[in-house]
Amino acid sequence: MRLRAKGYSVTVFESAIKPGGKLDVIESNGFRFDKGPSLFTLPYLVEELFELFGKTPKDHFDYQQLKTITNYFWEDGTSVSTYSDVNKTAKELATQLGIEPSIFKDYIKHSSKINELTSSTFLEKSLHKSATWLTTDVLKALTQLGKLGLNDSLNSFNEKYFDHPKMVQLFNRYATYNGSNPYQTPGIMAVIPSLEFVQGAYFPKKGMRSIVDSLVALGTNEGVDFQYNSPVSKIVYDKSKTASEVVVHGNKISADVVVSNMDVRPTFDKLLPNIPTPKRILNQEPSSSALIFYWGVNTSFPQLDVHNILFSDDYKQEFEGLFNSKTISNDPTIYIHISSKINKCDAPNGMENWFVMVNAPSATEDATPIDIDKTRQLIQQKMNRIMKTNIEEHIVFEETLTPKDIERNTSSYAGALYGPSSNSKLSAFLRQPNFSKKIKGLYFCGGSVHPGGGIPLCLLSAKITAGLIPEA
Repeated sequence: MRLRAKGYSVTVFESAIKPGGKLDVIESNGFRFDKGPSLFTLPYLVEELFELFGKTPKDHFDYQQLKTITNYFWEDGTSVSTYSDVNKTAKELATQLGIEPSIFKDYIKHSSKINELTSSTFLEKSLHKSATWLTTDVLKALTQLGKLGLNDSLNSFNEKYFDHPKMVQLFNRYATYNGSNPYQTPGIMAVIPSLEFVQGAYFPKKGMRSIVDSLVALGTNEGVDFQYNSPVSKIVYDKSKTASEVVVHGNKISADVVVSNMDVRPTFDKLLPNIPTPKRILNQEPSSSALIFYWGVNTSFPQLDVHNILFSDDYKQEFEGLFNSKTISNDPTIYIHISSKINKCDAPNGMENWFVMVNAPSATEDATPIDIDKTRQLIQQKMNRIMKTNIEEHIVFEETLTPKDIERNTSSYAGALYGPSSNSKLSAFLRQPNFSKKIKGLYFCGGSVHPGGGIPLCLLSAKITAGLIPEA
């Protein structure tokens, strides 16, 4: 959309039979499930695309702010809800966990400060252009490096604020928003809570898939040519090492600019056979993946909301398994997303559509094969203990998604949800730049390149990449 607004004639070659990648949908037996991402933040990044063409976003894509962000549950019977209202969340944490409200509010202020100091440089610009670093924003950030948590892990950063282990665990969870390990990823990741608590958590009124549908409709209306079932098999460059063509179904299609939104590792491995895959890409640790069960449930659970977490009793061991021994924990943290809490049409009357996810290691060669039946049983047993139910008696529909499925369906290396992990201080700089340093006219965007994975960062990646490409 951004390139179309710059005057380019744009053709999108999509290898799948429909658009959207991980933002897919399942519709069966009266249930509708958003198959992939389920949390929506920074909605202005979608709205901007409509505004580029003089359109009123709400006429084409509508969403609402969630009053309750997430419900959290522990095995000992403790439960906590977080809200869009910071004061209400502070009161809840004080009541349920005995946390002084000022401590939580100070944490959120610090999170917002990190965002203020870093977003313009790390999220909105290329890190691989010298002009990025010659700004007052960088100077301001450098003078306050101590506030960024770069020398702490996210876990140790959180432990400095909270002496309650459940609070540390709750805020350690934000490492999973980019598929990383809270005991390794730097404390700068404490920026993520500000996106929810300050800028808001939202839900598209027609489901997450409507993000894709609305943008494809906009693109089609503005003259973008979407071609499905059309995998690119090669990116061709001329003697001057300028991208000049792509090959689709054996046909060469000329191009002035080529942008790859494919995972960067298979882009090099499969589409650029004569360009060695950079060692930094080969050496990068993939982010975590997921095992997801899509369950149609024939009753309703009033204690649950749109977003719910059932925490592991040993969070550190869970991440040790994910990134070191490459196994799913025997006591996994469970995420339950229920869009029918808002969109009643997503499930038959009196029923609910449960998107049930546990963290899983990426499907590298050293990963332990996933025992789906065992994990399903562990999940159900944990649900039954915490929610005092027999969930297996209420499941009337099931479909599953594994890391191998994610890799096969979306070409994401090893089924990693967010491309490379962010388990080191330098991870942001080791991501693939939004442009090729070896081939002119070749650019990259998406979750495996700068600035990272997840809907907001993918949209920011597109914005950065389009900004590097001159007007047509």
